[in-house]
Amino acid sequence: MKKSEMFGFSLETDDRTEEEKSRSKAEKKDGLVSALGLGQEAPKAPMDTDYQEEMEETTPQIRFDLNFDKAIQGEMQHNKRRNSKTFNIDILFEAVASRDVRKLDGLHQYLHQNMKKLSDSLYQSYGKTALMKALLHLSDGKNETVELLLDISEKMGDIKEFVNAAYTDSYYKGQTALHIAIERRNISYVKLLVSKGADVHAKACGKFFQPHDGPNFYFGELPLSLAACTNQPDMVDFLMMNEYQRAQAKLTDSHGNTVLHALVVVADNTKENTDFITNIYDCILKTTSQLHPKLKLEDIENHKGLTPLKMAAKTGKIGLFSHILQREFHESHTKHLSRKFTEWVYGPVHSSLYDLASVDTYENNSVVEILVYGSDIPNRHEMLQTEPLSRLLEEKWKMFAGRMFFSNFLVYLLYLIIFTVVSYNKKDGKPPFPLKYNKMGYLYVLGQLLTALANCYFFVMGIIDMKRKRPKLQTLLIDGYYEILFFVQAVLFLVSAALYLCGQQAYLGFLVLCLALSWMNLLYFSRGDSHMGIYSVMIQKMILGDILRFLFVYVVFLFGFSAAVVALLIEPPVRNTTADKGYNDPNEECVKPSFRNISYTTLQLFKFTIGMGDMEFTEGYEYKEVFYILLIGYIILTYILLLNMLIALMNRTVEKITMESTSIWKLQRAITILDMEKRLSRCLRRRFRCGVEKKLGLAAGEDCRRCFRVEEVNWNKWNINLGKINEDPGSWDRVQPPASDTPPNRTNRGRSWRGLFMEGGRRR
Repeated sequence: MKKSEMFGFSLETDDRTEEEKSRSKAEKKDGLVSALGLGQEAPKAPMDTDYQEEMEETTPQIRFDLNFDKAIQGEMQHNKRRNSKTFNIDILFEAVASRDVRKLDGLHQYLHQNMKKLSDSLYQSYGKTALMKALLHLSDGKNETVELLLDISEKMGDIKEFVNAAYTDSYYKGQTALHIAIERRNISYVKLLVSKGADVHAKACGKFFQPHDGPNFYFGELPLSLAACTNQPDMVDFLMMNEYQRAQAKLTDSHGNTVLHALVVVADNTKENTDFITNIYDCILKTTSQLHPKLKLEDIENHKGLTPLKMAAKTGKIGLFSHILQREFHESHTKHLSRKFTEWVYGPVHSSLYDLASVDTYENNSVVEILVYGSDIPNRHEMLQTEPLSRLLEEKWKMFAGRMFFSNFLVYLLYLIIFTVVSYNKKDGKPPFPLKYNKMGYLYVLGQLLTALANCYFFVMGIIDMKRKRPKLQTLLIDGYYEILFFVQAVLFLVSAALYLCGQQAYLGFLVLCLALSWMNLLYFSRGDSHMGIYSVMIQKMILGDILRFLFVYVVFLFGFSAAVVALLIEPPVRNTTADKGYNDPNEECVKPSFRNISYTTLQLFKFTIGMGDMEFTEGYEYKEVFYILLIGYIILTYILLLNMLIALMNRTVEKITMESTSIWKLQRAITILDMEKRLSRCLRRRFRCGVEKKLGLAAGEDCRRCFRVEEVNWNKWNINLGKINEDPGSWDRVQPPASDTPPNRTNRGRSWRGLFMEGGRRR
């Protein structure tokens, strides 16, 4: 064991002259002034530069001064200039940056004579060593000073400390020479460093390597993750299978992410990126399975409880997400890594089994649940169309959700009828009204109680839904806003009920608003039908898109011109108004409200917008010409321009979102399916669980999985000796016994191949 390891520190030597020490102290003093805010803040040092290096101030450390005896004996020369063969950090960095080994002649002798090492703190700036500097200055993948530095360090006995030195500043903290060699895509130097003892599990955890708003490159901190995220499969293979120290794919970074999580982070849904990400992903899976057969790498969760599959769903990485869900390996030794298994093939018909692990809502925090309730995932309505998710949701709808939805519709329709009848038969006078002890009185009170209970239910469920879904304004176009409208409906009724019990006549205003909104919310149940559902989605997008923008501009014009008209017109004194309950003089004519009234002016200008305005003016008005100019300008801007622009925008919106509306409707129906499934008891959820238990009998041994069967027709893909679990097409419904928790009379999943060909024969 080395003494430095035994005692926890090592004593460095210091041969700097007094002049250099004084200059270092002055720089340190200036740095202290900057740190205390007494001067200008020093700029952040870059990782490397071709220009003047921004060196770190020398840190306080106990060092052995090689010049102390000369000072005592008075042998210090008047000329304090250093020997030409002396190497300080500036000379060292300049030599390796120029890739000139001749400038390093005599370095080993100098270090040996002065008992120095290349890993000493005097040869580091923010943790950066000459080796890192050399690797940052490769030319055609080569810098001859690298081998020389490693050779000298090995001779001096500090090779491990030298190759594993890491940046110490907060921005690039933890980065080692191995990280730099990998980033420079130089596998020869990576092999050299690993052979010299470089740590393949070093973590670059500085701010630059963490996700934040500024410039950053997050790759998972570990060297293996860096090689994977920069598309270097040969580098990945070497790091995982070298003879010195093998990189463990199961290790995590400060976020709990493995190399697979890191690949999900750098995916960007482009074709080129998705191709290299999926290739590296599969390569790591296969290698890990070969080295550690019992390790389930894809089941490792990060600090947020997300596996790579769930993380791909959470971040909207649809390319990688689809690949993971539909991954199928045909080789016998890797087939157990598949999530899709071809059960049988007949012509263009393919029957596939999809692994439901982490996918089905029967599990907590499943993929389907993440997508359906993830309002911050912009393309989740597209991701839900990926198989097997689309067929899985369709199966749930047919199995239980469709019937529950229709039952809810009937109950809500009954509520509307009762609410309407109660509101229509309202009583006159001051509330609350006394109970009449007859049949009609009892029915009236019963209707009030049922309406109150229904709205209390809407209120409680609205709070629960908003707490779980946390709707955002920018996602209302996709999620829909009926849950919010049901909540507002309940709030209006509860306010009306409170005013009623307090004896306030104003309760009636809130009651009729609640009634109108209740009938509008009937459109929520259009989700049960594809045509009405798509139509409802279009209405939602128009209201929250085109109409909102139109109303914003229109209100600006309306109030702007109304204020201008009111400020402009001067009229004779008003002799009488319609606000009086009676006339002071029966012979005196009533005077209409004038354009001096802001509310009347706003109403009249609104009538002009919809073509119902009139041009009646009294002779007493002044500046009528200016008024005509204002009125004509208002009509041109609103009646002619804004309304026609709104019509054009709505027409364009309909054409643009026709296809998108279908997927959005399916998403909204999926939200409804999951909401109803959560209201089922545990035993009912087990009864309605989708999929079948399959013993796949793969090479890995006993492998029983919950799988969902999907039958597809693909004329571009034919049977080319694919591995099959069942050779008899269509025989699964005869020979496969139901699982213990699966009811025997299950509905058929999708259309069978027999029905498909019979239907095709009828069309012909």
